[in-house]
Amino acid sequence: MNSENIATQNTLKLYPYQEADINTLFERMAQSSDKKRLLYQLPTGGGKTTIFSEIAKRFIQQYNQKVIILTHRQELCNQTSMRLKTLGVKNKAIVSAVKQLNKREAYSCFVAMVETLKNRIKDGIISTDEIGLVIIDEAHHNSFHKLLGKFSNATILGVTATPFSSDINLPMRKNYDELIVGESIESLIQQGYLAKPVSWRYDVELNSLKTGIHGDFTVSTSDELYSSPAMLELLLHAYEEHSKNKKTLIFNNGIFTSKAVCHYFEEAGYAIKHLDNYTSAVDRAEILKWFKKTKGAILTSVSILTTGFDEPSIQTIILNRATTSITLYHQMIGRGSRRLPQKKTFNIIDLGNNTDRFGEWKSAVDWKSVFESPEAYYEGMHTQTSYEAHNIPADLRACFPNSLQLSFDIQKAYQEAIDSGKKARVVMSESVKQHALMCIENSQTTTEALALTQELKKEIEWRVKQYAKCLGKVTKNYTEWLQEDYKNKLNILIQRAMRRREVQQMAS
Repeated sequence: MNSENIATQNTLKLYPYQEADINTLFERMAQSSDKKRLLYQLPTGGGKTTIFSEIAKRFIQQYNQKVIILTHRQELCNQTSMRLKTLGVKNKAIVSAVKQLNKREAYSCFVAMVETLKNRIKDGIISTDEIGLVIIDEAHHNSFHKLLGKFSNATILGVTATPFSSDINLPMRKNYDELIVGESIESLIQQGYLAKPVSWRYDVELNSLKTGIHGDFTVSTSDELYSSPAMLELLLHAYEEHSKNKKTLIFNNGIFTSKAVCHYFEEAGYAIKHLDNYTSAVDRAEILKWFKKTKGAILTSVSILTTGFDEPSIQTIILNRATTSITLYHQMIGRGSRRLPQKKTFNIIDLGNNTDRFGEWKSAVDWKSVFESPEAYYEGMHTQTSYEAHNIPADLRACFPNSLQLSFDIQKAYQEAIDSGKKARVVMSESVKQHALMCIENSQTTTEALALTQELKKEIEWRVKQYAKCLGKVTKNYTEWLQEDYKNKLNILIQRAMRRREVQQMAS
């Protein structure tokens, strides 16, 4: 059954809000003689596929015109085609294997992916003049807009949980005339259609992450951070504290991380399997079957289960990654929001500061404002705090794999010290202590710990310069003296701590 269905619906039974939204959409389509481009928003889990499948059925009956439904994945294409068949809509999935259509087969509806449909239109197999309605699933994807101009006689209906384009340079308002907003997540929870989330957030330092050309954090820097011993330990701790023995789905940004997670949890004695987009179809089916029937199973994954996947028995979603995509944020969490008679709540464990970036998953979003002013929303979402602005290089992160926190907000610490009546120099003392701890917890001997201080040279210079800015006008000589004093105190603190460790080890 398609991932967007709230529950199994072999015979069509619309919920009141679904019926109301369908009526609203038909009213909008009928209000103008001109062909309109409408965008419809409904949260993941609200039943978007149920709604647009019913719209396709009613449109064909009411207008006696053909419908095309566009999806971005073949799996969704096949699922949508099956859904339509259960409603009695005779349709054809236009996949790569379909090179021609039997003219004796009178199809009233087609389901296709963009590139495949583009080629079949070019080959003359499908005539766009016969199409009265084009429905676009997951309309926030940019791959669809290139085809819209070919359907001059059709009404366009885009459907998405997050009406915010994946490319800020191609805002959705350019392709759609109006946004119709459906029920909110909070409303669906209150009405008993979605499970209520219980959130657990961990403050994770993301300074070593870098963004790629598409705006999200790169796989390489994510792997560097999330496969580190410190983050693996935090992940296991979070699971054991809030999800032990519960069916859990873990989302990662990289395959390397996901496999590391799988190995780490196996070593800890937990039933876990890994899944990514390179897993064969046969193995994937077997893994998902195991996940479904195994109580307390853990599935760690990459990219593949954000859409087109529905397992209502999931009790916990772990975001073992950071993302800048609000769409991905909602899709990942939505995998756990399915309501069952014995499941009224589910857990969200956030290890990527995603809640700070986007707000609580169930919190209201002014989607009309996002649709009309996407640039302002984008800027607000990507504004970094001064704490996050200082980038920690990945190679520095690699030198301190056992440390969760590598950075130290000098300006914030300075302001807190002044506000509490402390002397400014306590800021440098706290910074030295934090650097000393990093060297100690990643070393076995004093020599190793002192050697690690050399890796901190640039970071020490940066911190001292930030401290000097807080003080105001200070001479270059004084700044240089602060740096040398910092290094000397760091070495002394490390030597003392390592000696205490050696004494304790000998005593035990």
